[in-house]
Amino acid sequence: MPDTVLALPNSIELAIVGAGPHALTLVTHLLKKKKSMRGRFLVFDPSGTWMSCWNHQFAALEIPHLRSPAVHHPDPDPHALRTFAESRPNELFPPYDLPGTQLFQDFCRDAIRRWQLQTCVYPAQVKRIEPLSHRRSQFGLELSNGEMVVARRVVIANGGGIPQLPAWVSQIPMSYPSNRLLHSSQIDLRGLELRGERILIIGGGLTSGHLAVGAIGRGAQVLLMSRRTVYEKLFDADPGWLGPKYLKNFWAEPDWHTRWQMIQQARNGGSMTPAMLTQLRRLERDGRIVFYEQCQVSQARWNGDHWQVSCDRAALHECIPTQKIASALPVDCDRIWCATGTKLDATKHPLLKDVLDAYPTDVVNGLPVVDECLRWRNCELFIMGGLAALRTGPTARNLSGARAVSDRIVPALTKSSLALS
Repeated sequence: MPDTVLALPNSIELAIVGAGPHALTLVTHLLKKKKSMRGRFLVFDPSGTWMSCWNHQFAALEIPHLRSPAVHHPDPDPHALRTFAESRPNELFPPYDLPGTQLFQDFCRDAIRRWQLQTCVYPAQVKRIEPLSHRRSQFGLELSNGEMVVARRVVIANGGGIPQLPAWVSQIPMSYPSNRLLHSSQIDLRGLELRGERILIIGGGLTSGHLAVGAIGRGAQVLLMSRRTVYEKLFDADPGWLGPKYLKNFWAEPDWHTRWQMIQQARNGGSMTPAMLTQLRRLERDGRIVFYEQCQVSQARWNGDHWQVSCDRAALHECIPTQKIASALPVDCDRIWCATGTKLDATKHPLLKDVLDAYPTDVVNGLPVVDECLRWRNCELFIMGGLAALRTGPTARNLSGARAVSDRIVPALTKSSLALS
């Protein structure tokens, strides 16, 4: 249920789009820096509550704990989560005290209470952001309930990733049941009965691991296919990217395309934590999961009641033993799940279309070039999350990135010297 919220005013100082961990981080840091901002901003989210999408995704994939250590969270005090967890030490998982999902949710609820943010989220989706030409650097926000509000400043903190499906999916005739081929963002394990089914999961990242464990726990046989060898990594990017060790060279790089390449190399696609990969290899020995690594689908066909999937033999290389190739070509399965991530592209973000038209800026492989404060060129619109990566580095979309991004935006919202001239 949405939290109680005040009536929508005609205009506000600051509109924040999205009510996830990035928005929550920004708001707590903003209020710590300038208490007088209370009552001068609103957060917009269709759920009307903080962290709704985040909590749903963790529950839908039955994720037991975060990948980020306990020091990364929305509160300005880096020790706040550890202090909160003192009576719940069993909910901090090795290594590096990874917070359990329930612990993190309870902590965020406590932070919302402590910072008195229960009435900040307005229950509506922002459908359009229109720069107002007659009112310099102000924006008209069109809401899903038909209302309008004018904001002097806007922060986009809703992630903005577009679910990414492999190219072969678009070539399949739409004659198959819609629930038999899904992107990971559409899957909710909690309502599924999968006993006796074979499920093909595409992707070698942590999400595919969670899906595999959930499906196997419901009695399914899993085939996990990835374009390269599945590899383990504790975090999305090396911890050196959290400080000057790597960021010093990144910030010194003047070429935006080179920075984009540095981001790709640092994240290096999907990876699994050592604990997850160990669990899956154990299930492999038990015959519950088969890995098809360095392999990709060339074609999939719905054959009345199951999928017939062909693999690209050239992509198999020497990774799959000869005895497995016969079963890999083709693969029959009941469902296909694509854990193939999301793509960030400012040119396709529905809320940035009018902004791009009114205030053109360079976009490098989907990522916009913004100023040091993460402000869009020539206007008072700011971006958070992965879209801010060209300025803040490869961890921009992570919880650690939320703090780094907030540290850049908050001064621009609170210091007159950093206001747009």
